[in-house]
Amino acid sequence: MAQQANHALPNGFQLEEYTIERQLSLGGFSIVYLAQDPEGRQVAIKEYLPNSLALRGEGEIKPQIASDHMGAFRYGMKCFFEEGRALARLSHPNVIRVLNFFRANDTVYMVMEYEHGRTLQEFIQKHQGHISERFMRGVFTRMLNGLREVHSHKLLHLDLKPSNVYLRTDNAPVLIDFGAARQTLASDQPMLKPMYTPGFASPEHYGSRKDLGPWSDIYSVGASMYACLAGCAPQAADDRIKKDSLTPAMVRWDGQYSDRLLEIIDWCLNLNHLYRPQSVFALQKALVEAITPPTEKKPPRWIDRVVGRLKGTAKK
Repeated sequence: MAQQANHALPNGFQLEEYTIERQLSLGGFSIVYLAQDPEGRQVAIKEYLPNSLALRGEGEIKPQIASDHMGAFRYGMKCFFEEGRALARLSHPNVIRVLNFFRANDTVYMVMEYEHGRTLQEFIQKHQGHISERFMRGVFTRMLNGLREVHSHKLLHLDLKPSNVYLRTDNAPVLIDFGAARQTLASDQPMLKPMYTPGFASPEHYGSRKDLGPWSDIYSVGASMYACLAGCAPQAADDRIKKDSLTPAMVRWDGQYSDRLLEIIDWCLNLNHLYRPQSVFALQKALVEAITPPTEKKPPRWIDRVVGRLKGTAKK
């Protein structure tokens, strides 16, 4: 039997000091609304409402929660509230801004700035296989600024993918949907089973959570960059562990993009987390160094240098 979807709050509903205009999205974990604040500014409001634990029928305001689901629902609600509290401390142009969070209608709401634009996923679908290296460097370098800020607050994103990178109208990236950010780097925080998306989730998502760290988000960054070139997600990490059939970026797009950019993508997608960039700063440094001015002659690849030496030896 198909899982029943929750009904959204009606348009025009007064939620605390906010007026709901319409539903923006409906997922298995939450509902997002477009609303107006008391000053008439548009905001996005995310409502905690997992349809596996709670059900709200048409015309109802409060969800119905079965007694055997109450414990899990309340624990998830507590984590959602703590997530809002943690994200409200972040103030960075490349991270979605949380303005408020409150309890109402037996659940929790998170109020965020409403951004105009589209997701990186929508951009990829529109420009299938025709995304320039300059665009990628610009988007990912700035997106990493935001991720670095997230990590500095002992948070992990853990669901980083093109649909969770929002592009403003000027293509400035904004990290959104921190539903998985409840997994923190602090050892005294409660741990929930991380949410993930196959293809973008790191191998650590599938195994013991003790190995999760900044390098796990970095794997997702590499997978997102790979998706920009391929037009779709790379092979899922759990499948790669069994039989790795993912064509390295250095092989698949040789000659179409700079060697350094392709090397960075493959570096991020290493199945062993110890062999990936260990911090966002290390990845940013490599990405910035990958920029080769058009007038500057590219240095020879290591394989070309080896061949050159062999030729020189043969002449002697």
